[in-house]
Amino acid sequence: MSSKLTRTEEHHASRANALPGLRIFAIVCALGMCGYCICALVMGFDSATAVIACALLCVFLAIFIYLCLNPDTLRSQYTEQALSTASEMLEIIKVGLNEESAREICQRLLPETRAMAIAVTDDSCVLACVGELESDFPSRSPIHTPATRYVLEHGVAQSFTHMVDVKSERTEHRAIPAGIIVPLKVRDKAIGTLKFYYRHSRDVNRTQYALATGFADLISTQLAIHELELQDELTARAELRALQAQINPHFLFNTLNTIAALTRTEPLRARGLLREFSSFYRATLENSGSFIPLSREVAQTSRYLLFEKARFGEDRILEHVEIEPEAQSVLVPAFIIQPLVENAVRHGMRDEGPLNITVRAAAPEDDIVDIEVIDDGVGMDDAAKARLLDTHGSSSVTERSAPQGGGTGVAMHNILKRIERFYGPRSVASVESQQGSGTTVSLKLDLRDSNLASGEVK
Repeated sequence: MSSKLTRTEEHHASRANALPGLRIFAIVCALGMCGYCICALVMGFDSATAVIACALLCVFLAIFIYLCLNPDTLRSQYTEQALSTASEMLEIIKVGLNEESAREICQRLLPETRAMAIAVTDDSCVLACVGELESDFPSRSPIHTPATRYVLEHGVAQSFTHMVDVKSERTEHRAIPAGIIVPLKVRDKAIGTLKFYYRHSRDVNRTQYALATGFADLISTQLAIHELELQDELTARAELRALQAQINPHFLFNTLNTIAALTRTEPLRARGLLREFSSFYRATLENSGSFIPLSREVAQTSRYLLFEKARFGEDRILEHVEIEPEAQSVLVPAFIIQPLVENAVRHGMRDEGPLNITVRAAAPEDDIVDIEVIDDGVGMDDAAKARLLDTHGSSSVTERSAPQGGGTGVAMHNILKRIERFYGPRSVASVESQQGSGTTVSLKLDLRDSNLASGEVK
């Protein structure tokens, strides 16, 4: 199939390359035959020869006209032009509808139509106007035309082919001969308009109407996509805050109780822990919803373990950090490692003996980071692992009788949902565990295809 497509493309390319030469050949032959006919008429050549010459002249002229007006060529040119315009429009409007993008839209569309001016409005004022009426309807000027207000209210396109007298920013009476006004819609609600103004009523025809409505539909679709992306990002940030709200209260009360107990026996240590606790929560709030260097996320996780060691004892939790140098500065979403370490502490510790927790990170490729959180705790069975990796809701309700099963689904469920929402198809999460042998949680994050690649780094 691919070879057939390649041959077809080469055939079309060869035809397109040959057309200019054939046109030149046809016009040269036509001019030559025209000169011969003139000479025949002046010098009195044989009539039969003159008839043949005239016939050949007509043939060459017909060939030339066909080559110049080849429907396939014209259709290809119009298609290429339309696709180019659509591509540029999508690039312009991907940031949403504002004064800058509205002006770029008007400037791009004006040469494609017969309009003397093109304007874009939101639901209350003009965002941009380009063309002969630019000084009459500058940016941020209010909407004056009743037709525009009708389009905004009812969401249907309107056109007029008679002279309309409207108030502009430059004069009380500005005559507009003809125009087409189409709505820009998001979720079936008009949020703005795209307006085409013409010098003559005859310019408002089916072609211009189709162009106006087509461009408006294209802009509306991109605006809808932009709104969905904004909602997606807001939802993702809300999920992060929900994750913090679910996990932090448990940790908060335990840590405060530990510090309170140490105030009598080890007041200096209690004071230091309280200072670290303040820094921990300040960093948690500052990093919420942003991308941070992996080294900062690991440092925040180590600070968390500092409090857990104070609670359970220094010899009960042994921390190991193995971060490759090239992974230190890799940007990752905040609060993506600590919940996994907290799960290991809360649900992996045995009644006696130390719990070893290892955090590893490497960046084997550009824009890829591999993260592992490994513990040698009680582990879990296959059923518990399946619940953890279920992103459809069942993972958030785990059995407390299962090893490392009580509540671990809350953090893991949220992290999996964030990976699914933020990253591309190359990003995966996996869990390896056996009862009595510990658990390894692995994250492979594709930062290049991240939906939040432009997120703020604090």
